Amino acid sequence: MIETLLTRPYWIIDILPAQVPADSAGQYFAVEKYFLSEPRYTDLRQRYAELLLKLNCYYDLEVGFPGKEGSRLNPPPEKLHAWLVREHRDLCVLLPGEEALLTLDHGDTYMTVYNPGEKLLALLGQLARASGLFLWQPAVSDK
Repeated sequence: MIETLLTRPYWIIDILPAQVPADSAGQYFAVEKYFLSEPRYTDLRQRYAELLLKLNCYYDLEVGFPGKEGSRLNPPPEKLHAWLVREHRDLCVLLPGEEALLTLDHGDTYMTVYNPGEKLLALLGQLARASGLFLWQPAVSDK
């Protein structure tokens, strides 16, 4: 199912409110490097952990790790937090009842959300804003 979801429409939860154009006059890569360095990176992962924990109040989360067998349905909050914040793990988070997938890779400043329905998308937008993040949909040919 995950392979199928990876081909579906997706949105980005990010530190920026919109996609940065390829010809931007700014210094995107320098700013990205800044946010990927400590202590900012741990702070960013903390925000994603809190977003997922709050999302888990509304939906079941089946958490797995790319390239590894097995997953855990609704892991304890402390465990999910540790995977994201202390261990900086890559995560695949399946929402079984929604047929939606969230991915967060180590070394990225964004989370990708595949195939969200309208209700999930609205909730993710609220949770992202509350965490100081943004939800946006990239142009179709960008990923």
